[in-house]
Amino acid sequence: MTDAERRTIVITGASSGIGAVAAARLAEAGDEIAVVGRNPERTREVAERVGGTAFLADFERLDDVRRLAEALLQRYERIDVLANNAGGLYSTRELTVDGHERTIQSNHLAPFLLTRLLLPRLQQTAAEGRDVRVVSTASLANRFGHLRLDDLDWERRPWLGGWRAYGTAKLATILFIAELAERLTGTGITAYSFHPGTIATNFGSTSPLIRFGNAVTRGSYGIPVEVGAAPLLLLAGAAPVGAPSGTYFDRLHANGRTAAQARDAQLGRDLWSATELLTADAVRG
Repeated sequence: MTDAERRTIVITGASSGIGAVAAARLAEAGDEIAVVGRNPERTREVAERVGGTAFLADFERLDDVRRLAEALLQRYERIDVLANNAGGLYSTRELTVDGHERTIQSNHLAPFLLTRLLLPRLQQTAAEGRDVRVVSTASLANRFGHLRLDDLDWERRPWLGGWRAYGTAKLATILFIAELAERLTGTGITAYSFHPGTIATNFGSTSPLIRFGNAVTRGSYGIPVEVGAAPLLLLAGAAPVGAPSGTYFDRLHANGRTAAQARDAQLGRDLWSATELLTADAVRG
């Protein structure tokens, strides 16, 4: 692979789970990997192992996201793929330092902000004739989410272990990607979201339901992380995706089942506008 052919891929949530697996596989294919994580030791270990560069950021701090974007823009003249893979499920409702509920910030507000800050570089890269993609990790949990633009921080509804808030945040991910794809029509940038499957990792370790599942299955709850990484590798890989920009994948299958709200284009536009307002200060810096 020549230097011109080598792609630069940014993967958030890359210090463990499917992000770490994808970082290793894509690096093996010859790509330059920006390994983004919150845990310093794990992030640096993965970056060293795959021959990439470590970037530290806590998505519960929007200032961290802004600093991350600045560091990525300083480091890379091109960005071919942005994989928004970081996120979380929280069993208790808590606010971030920015005053937002943790689930919606880590799964939607922070990835939206990072994408927006990196968008000029993605557009410059696409203008060179390169295949540029934005890929976001969603979930089948979107099907039991319900988006209320007047209650993104989940102040007016029962928490119920955080599952509906998580599903709603992943519903927001699907809407964001669909609206992003629409806005980027004709630019050479495509966007996709996907459900990786129910994976045997430490994801959602604070959830009593997931802890119960792990207990009754003696730790075999979910598919292996290497299998779970397959959709991310498909969508971030060099081969053509073969589906329209904006498509949501259930594992490797295009047009996965979603909540009805995920197909509401006006809701997607309204969510974009609301998210712009919520992240405006971080954009201005």
